[in-house]
Amino acid sequence: MAPAHDDLTGPVITQVARRWQALDPLLPEPSVPPDGCGQLFTAGPAGAPTAVATCNHWTGEPGTLEMCWGAARRFGLTAQVAGPDVTGGLDALLSAWRDHLAAQPGLDDPDTAATVSWPSRDVEGVAALLHHGMQPMAVVAVRPMHRSAPPGRLGEPGGELPAGLRIRRAGPADLDAVVPLEHEVIRYDAWFGEVIDRPWTADALRAEAAAALAGDEPWVWLAERDGQPVGVLHAQRPADAAWIAPLAGAGPAAYNLLTGVSPAERGAGVGAALTARFHAAAAVAGVALTLLHHTQLNPRSVPFWSQQGYRPLWTIWEAHPLSILR
Repeated sequence: MAPAHDDLTGPVITQVARRWQALDPLLPEPSVPPDGCGQLFTAGPAGAPTAVATCNHWTGEPGTLEMCWGAARRFGLTAQVAGPDVTGGLDALLSAWRDHLAAQPGLDDPDTAATVSWPSRDVEGVAALLHHGMQPMAVVAVRPMHRSAPPGRLGEPGGELPAGLRIRRAGPADLDAVVPLEHEVIRYDAWFGEVIDRPWTADALRAEAAAALAGDEPWVWLAERDGQPVGVLHAQRPADAAWIAPLAGAGPAAYNLLTGVSPAERGAGVGAALTARFHAAAAVAGVALTLLHHTQLNPRSVPFWSQQGYRPLWTIWEAHPLSILR
């Protein structure tokens, strides 16, 4: 009789937990990979693997904002590699996964992607990911709240702001100002290959922003210069960020969904002021850390978010389209 799923994965998870805590204390406790499509991949000795993974197949629904964050069909590998040969273990999992995906219909469809979220500090896996044709497209970045600035800093209530700039909480009447600023973020990030500006992007953004702005004291802030909107930050409280909180080991967590600044205002302190206001609200709410996604290839995002106290927690590796996976 073949070993049960839990019998194979349990010992691997225990070893992965030790590795992860040594690599990055902000990583969560690893968990058994989700069943996904039902296919379990293993590497290592028979009956006692040192690496396990499962695959998830996802197809987007046209008209949704989720389809703007990547390909219409995504195949994700959730991999747990204990070592001692992390590179070899991950390489074996990726090879088995490649063969599994080769049997999927529509392999040559350009609107497909194979994705792996890998701990950013686990550098032993990088060679295997590159060997299989994957590229680091985005990161989940983290900022512990103990790094919060003292009260009165730039952008916080009562703190100084760049000349002529005002930061205020947005409301339902600001929908027409918020949506174009958020859409500009997607249009710009689309240059780097992961985010896609779909025909329905503006409508999807409007629906999400309208729902957020209709709530009590929404976590959406608008930056105005001389009365004109020049920037927006749209965030999620811990209750709404429960979908991403398991990616970090501490909680509660808040999530910065979108931060956008009009092209003419980039570099003028607008984004930093908006971010400081978000951090101040998160501190009052008792948030332990804040999370966000940013595009790895965006030459503005990487230095900006580092300056705001964020650093990579997970790197999202991608083969887009699926056919380039080796």
